[in-house]
Amino acid sequence: MRRLTVALALLTAFSCGSLLGPQAVSAAVSAGGGPSGTGSRGTNILVVGIDSRAGLSAAEKNRLHVGGKGCNCTDVMMLVHVSESGQRASVVSLPRDSYVEYAGTTTTARLGKINGAYALGGGALTVATVEKATGLHIDHYLETGFRGFEQTIDNLGGATVCTDRPLTDENSGLDIGAGRHHTNGNDTLRYVRARHVNLRPGDLGRVRRQQHVVNDLLARLTVEGALSSPVRTARTVHALLKSVRTDARTGPGDLIRIGWALGRLRADRIEYATVPIRLFDHRVPGVGSTLVWDEARSAALWDALGADRPLTGDTRIQPVAETPAPTDPAGIAVRVDDAAVAAALRRNGFVVSDTSQSAPSPRPAGPPVIRFAAGQEEKAATLAAALPGSRLEARPEAHPEARPDQGAVFDVAVGTQPVLVKTVTYDRNLADGAPVTGDRLRCAGGSAAAAPEATTTSTATGTTATAGRP
Repeated sequence: MRRLTVALALLTAFSCGSLLGPQAVSAAVSAGGGPSGTGSRGTNILVVGIDSRAGLSAAEKNRLHVGGKGCNCTDVMMLVHVSESGQRASVVSLPRDSYVEYAGTTTTARLGKINGAYALGGGALTVATVEKATGLHIDHYLETGFRGFEQTIDNLGGATVCTDRPLTDENSGLDIGAGRHHTNGNDTLRYVRARHVNLRPGDLGRVRRQQHVVNDLLARLTVEGALSSPVRTARTVHALLKSVRTDARTGPGDLIRIGWALGRLRADRIEYATVPIRLFDHRVPGVGSTLVWDEARSAALWDALGADRPLTGDTRIQPVAETPAPTDPAGIAVRVDDAAVAAALRRNGFVVSDTSQSAPSPRPAGPPVIRFAAGQEEKAATLAAALPGSRLEARPEAHPEARPDQGAVFDVAVGTQPVLVKTVTYDRNLADGAPVTGDRLRCAGGSAAAAPEATTTSTATGTTATAGRP
């Protein structure tokens, strides 16, 4: 069956729910809510994980760190597109809190979080709602749950996870240090479920970690020979599919057919992305905090998939910025010893304190110097992007005036050289979900988690601030 079957089973494993048997589920849609997805080239597979604690004992809940209340909804949703030629594949994550219109309504439109479609109508309504939201036809549907994920990872001999910085999340039980780690099913589950991590909280960071694990696990299975022969591949797939169930339209023949195509793909021919978001905390009475898709960019994404085109490099999906920033300037506190530079950075969105009254005279020779606490490299990179040509100096400890809500205070010392202050563009979609090929999908946790350098966002302008000099 080769790599696709393995990939699909791995993707379905990223769920939050009870173990589901390998039985078929109906993909038929009730009257008035038929599939709205139009015909498209290639093959589309919807993969979901269910948030349910049904069937889990108290001991299992404690061991898996899932003591909360389930919602009987989808917690993870990924759309896998295999090109008609079989030479490319795309994996697109649909965040659970996406605010969409449900399918299946004949009169008044009903809107809510995309994960709520499952509670209203199971897999059938989930498929129809995704088709309605994306305009794509779903050919196959797979779902699984919590224990299935743990067993899958353990049966495969563990997984590799990595982070550029320590990650903790009390809710999922995640607590790992920086670096690469070989983890069992339980620990991997905590890594892919974490939504409240100390760095980049929320769904976008979480789904990127899920994509990262899938990417690395596929690579490891290939290197270890788990897919090197029909017999070994069949044995691996048999272990994986015990925890997966499909719709009535999906059989072994479908998985074999698609698997032959993906089994020959290199990592640079498989791309990962998350639906571009316009509003990250859209409050809806009775629904709560939701995510609103960026209308133009998400439409371009679905159009590309429907037309069987690559996502990476498409500037309609991920516009290119003149000066992209890896973090939001609004979260960076800066002390600047030059009034003109301070004013220009403040207009750029940084939180600025003007310390020009205590600036040295004469000024030190050379470009501006940015001093920052160790561990704040990503924010320092944003500030350096606004001050091109500046020199970075890491301090061993945080500034004594650092505030908990800001994490650190950055010091900018202006020298004798003219200072150019450029307007940087921050796009959270770039940091956590821009299209990226598997060979460039990097560790979650720091700047390396962002998309490749060529994939940036929107335009920017620049201004020159004339620093005060003796």
